[in-house]
Amino acid sequence: MEHIFSEEAYSEMIGNLFVRFPSFQKTGAGAYKPGIANMEFFDQLAGHPHKQYKIIHIAGTNGKGSVSNMLASALSSLGLKVGLYTSPHILDFRERMRIVQDGSSDLISKEYVWDFVHRWQDTFDHLDLSFFEITTSMAFSWFAAQKADVVVLETGLGGRLDSTNIVTPVLSVITNIGLDHCDMLGETLPEIAFEKAGIIKPKVPVVIGESHPETDSVFERKVLYTNLPEPDFMGNRTAIMSLLTFADKTSPTLWDESDEILAEMDLQGEYQRKNLRTVLAALDVLASGSQSDVTGSRMRDAIIHTAERTDFHGRWEKLSDDPYVICDIGHNEHGLKYNFAQLEKMKAEGRCSHLVMLYGSVADKDVDAVIHLMPADAVYVFTQAQGKRALPAEEVLGRYLSYCAETGRPAPEVHCCGTVVEAVKLAFRLAASIKESDPEALPLVYIGGSTYIVSEAVAMLKG
Repeated sequence: MEHIFSEEAYSEMIGNLFVRFPSFQKTGAGAYKPGIANMEFFDQLAGHPHKQYKIIHIAGTNGKGSVSNMLASALSSLGLKVGLYTSPHILDFRERMRIVQDGSSDLISKEYVWDFVHRWQDTFDHLDLSFFEITTSMAFSWFAAQKADVVVLETGLGGRLDSTNIVTPVLSVITNIGLDHCDMLGETLPEIAFEKAGIIKPKVPVVIGESHPETDSVFERKVLYTNLPEPDFMGNRTAIMSLLTFADKTSPTLWDESDEILAEMDLQGEYQRKNLRTVLAALDVLASGSQSDVTGSRMRDAIIHTAERTDFHGRWEKLSDDPYVICDIGHNEHGLKYNFAQLEKMKAEGRCSHLVMLYGSVADKDVDAVIHLMPADAVYVFTQAQGKRALPAEEVLGRYLSYCAETGRPAPEVHCCGTVVEAVKLAFRLAASIKESDPEALPLVYIGGSTYIVSEAVAMLKG
C-alpha cells in the first residue's frame, strides 16, 4: 500500500504513534523499557547511523535540556552543523530533533518523520520498540542524513539502560544527581548515580556538573573500573582519573565573567549558574581534546543567546508582560527549590509584589517533598494537565492545606481548576484583581510543577 503524505495523514500517524507505542511523557513508567538490546539490533538494521558523527552524551537528574541547548548553541557558533536530541517536547513532537546552525535551528521535517515511520513500522511492531526507542532511532538516522558534524544527545531516563546508550561519545556529561524516578532508578543518590554513570565509556572524558559527597565516589569508581583494562593506561590511576572533571571544582574559561554572562543570558533561571559552569567545563575538555577550536568571544555570545538560537522553551520563560508570567518545567524537589527561592528573592527585591502560583503535578512525583518549598505568601491555583499521569488538582490542594494545618502556616488564598486553560484564565483574573486594588502592584504569575502543565499553558498563550 502506498503511503501518501498529507498534513491530516501526518497528524493521524503521530497520534497513532503515541497510542501504539506509549511514551513516558504520556503514560509514565508503563512506557519505560529498560535495556538496549532491541536498540542495538535495530541500529544494526539501520546501518549504525550514529557512527557518522561525533556525539556528546548528556545525562543527569536536572539541567540536561539547558546544558544540551547551551552546548549545541556554543558548538554551532564555531561553524559546526550540530544535531540536538532532547526530550520531552513542549509544543511539537519534532522539537526533540533539531539541527542548530548559523544562529538558528531547524526541526526534523514532517516528511522525514512520515517516511521513517512507514519504512520501519513492521520492524517496530516485530521488536515491540518503545516510543523513545523509535524516536531515538529516527534521530540517529536524520542526523546522518543531514550530515551533522556533532550531535548533542540527551538521555531519556537514567543512562545505563537508556535507549541512547548504544553510542560511544567524544564526551560524556552528567549534570547532577537528585531523587527522581526512584521507582525505576533507585531509592538513594548513589543508586541513581550508578544508573547515570552508565553512559561513561572507556577512554572517553566525562564532566560531572555538581559534586556531592554521596555520589562522587560512584563516578570515580566507574571511571577507574571502566578504564583499568585499557592497555593505554597500563594501570596508571592518575592518567585514568584525568578523564574525570567535576565542573564545580574547576574555574573554566570565562568563569570569571559568569556574572556578566548570566545577566545577559536569555535563560534567566538562577539555576542556570550551575548549568553554565558545567557547559564551560565541557567546552574546555573538548578544546583540550582537540575536538573543537573554542574561542572565548564566540562561546560567550552563543551561550548568551541560547534560547534564541535553539528555540528553547519552558525554562524560566516569560510568556507575557501584562500580567507578568513566568513558566518553568522544574518538577521535582531538586529543581523547584531553585525556582521557588528565585520567586521569593524577586519579591524581596521589589521586582514583583504579589505571587499567583499556578501549580500541577504528575502522580508519580513526590509532591509532599515540594510542598514545604512553596512560597507562603502567595495565591495558589492548583490544576491538572490532560492525560493519565496527572495528579488530580483536588488532591494537590488537599495535601497543601494539610501541610498548612500541620505546620501552622497561615492558609493562603487557594483555588482549584480541572484544566490548565481554566487555571490560566483564573490566574490572569486574580492578577488583574490585584492590580485593580493597587495600581502600583506588580503581580507575577508562575506556571509550573510539571512539563505537561507548562506545555498546555505555552500552547494556550503562544500557540
